[in-house]
Amino acid sequence: MSEMLLELRGISASYGAIQAVSKVSLQVPRGGIVALLGSNGAGKSSTLNTISHLVDPTHGEVIFDGKAIHRLPSDDIVQLGLVQVPEGREVFKDMSVTENLELGAYLRRNRREMAEDFDKVYAMFPRLKERRDQRASTLSGGEQQMLAIGRALMSRPRMIMFDEPSMGLSPLLVEQIFESIQRLNREQGLTILLVEQDVRLALTVASHAYILENGEISLEGPSSQLINDPAVRKAYLGV
Repeated sequence: MSEMLLELRGISASYGAIQAVSKVSLQVPRGGIVALLGSNGAGKSSTLNTISHLVDPTHGEVIFDGKAIHRLPSDDIVQLGLVQVPEGREVFKDMSVTENLELGAYLRRNRREMAEDFDKVYAMFPRLKERRDQRASTLSGGEQQMLAIGRALMSRPRMIMFDEPSMGLSPLLVEQIFESIQRLNREQGLTILLVEQDVRLALTVASHAYILENGEISLEGPSSQLINDPAVRKAYLGV
């Protein structure tokens, strides 16, 4: 069994004539937290969308648990245990909290296990339980982020990719969301790939990080090393 749960091998992707990602290679070890960092437009979300096959790769391979998945439909990738919490939360706003969570489990058939997972989500995010019959549009930004994470958990993933989970949230809510991400890793053993604009926060949570510039990996290494790198400190940490 490979130590790496996810590997990108020279992945390239484009939107029409616009090259979004170019020859990106990275690895995420089982049970690890890896950060993918960079400025706006660097190609971070495009990388995640290529992994999930929401965007077709034009070159390279995506390997999940030893299996090439870059030609599989997105729902097959979810069924293998790899899910994405999208940027901007993207909950179904006209549906209730419960209905959103049920959609996360749409590929599953075991009702008893689904009931157990509802309990786990509500234990992690008690506010969702209080609002389970409310429409998602009535939730705060932080509650919608909790719902997006809960929906991902309902698929019983082995790995979750988070796209900008702190976006638009107050510092207190950001702290709560990142505590939840760390708990999922620590207590449930979930492997995490984290895209985040708050570079300092991401480097304190992840053990290893990659930095994207103009769709290409410009730097990688242990987070403890990168947080002290002069170029990183100048470009991303305001030092």
